[in-house]
Amino acid sequence: MPAWPYPRWIAHRGAGKLAPENTLAAFRLGAEHGYRMFECDVKLSADEVPFLLHDATLERTTNGRGTAGDLSWSDLARLDAGGWHSRAHAGEPLPSFENIARYCLANGHALNIEIKPTPGLEARTGEVVAHHAARLWAGQAVPPLLTSFRPEALQAAQAAQPQLPRGLLLDTLWDGWFAVAQSLQCVAIVCNHALWDAALVAQVHGAGLRCLSYTPNDPWAAQRLLALGTDGLITDRVDLFAPAD
Repeated sequence: MPAWPYPRWIAHRGAGKLAPENTLAAFRLGAEHGYRMFECDVKLSADEVPFLLHDATLERTTNGRGTAGDLSWSDLARLDAGGWHSRAHAGEPLPSFENIARYCLANGHALNIEIKPTPGLEARTGEVVAHHAARLWAGQAVPPLLTSFRPEALQAAQAAQPQLPRGLLLDTLWDGWFAVAQSLQCVAIVCNHALWDAALVAQVHGAGLRCLSYTPNDPWAAQRLLALGTDGLITDRVDLFAPAD
């Protein structure tokens, strides 16, 4: 298989649940725990500014309401994305993708960008995010890894910036997933950690792809994945797993 430039341990949404997810505060906390690769969710504002947010709607992780993709970036940038988590993080803003990218680049961190489209904007989100990623990482030795549950988003990213590596996210092994991953020229399969077994690892590795997992947060789960020979663990528990392990 081709050389794999990414660390085995990846901090989920910055620092999982220890700080408000998908914020700069979470990335900084993950880095304090020694993590050098991060996963985050990226979608588009109404004026097509890429920014970090997991949900389609704002209520769970901000003081906003409604569909995030319906608001302009100027409106989204004024929201509190930390107060829901704890008083210590009250006032933490939603970060733009560009700000997170520049933080990672300045500190030598690798990034797994999950393309998380507002429903109905799968292709456009994949295209725009790929163009921004290519611009921001131009000339860098290690590009970001683009992943998505939505093949349409990955297909658009592939068409826009084919040189950026891609991974297909799976919560189930739906019919045709392997052929889709191959047609998208993916370099990795990113599964719910419970899906991996020896046969699946052998199938994926046999095709020259890497095996990544979300979100192993217990020692037994992590040990099982390491014993299977998987290549990446995306975890919330940056306080439990030392990334050098």
